[in-house]
Amino acid sequence: MVVDMIVFGMAYVLLVYLVMTMIRPAHKPNKNRNDDGEGGVETVNPPKIDLPPGVIWPSDGPKTKKPAPTVEV
Repeated sequence: MVVDMIVFGMAYVLLVYLVMTMIRPAHKPNKNRNDDGEGGVETVNPPKIDLPPGVIWPSDGPKTKKPAPTVEV
């Protein structure tokens, strides 16, 4: 039984090693790794999303707060 456990343990380690080496991506030194494969023109601005009436983006809001008028009592 001990011999069987040792043989199965070695087989397990060997199978894990083989699977890990097979799923690892191939190393290609001249390949550009920053390319996402889509091609075309790169857009820097995100698309403008149509919001419901009365809703604005925080970046489109007022830049400075106006001070509240003083109330004399």
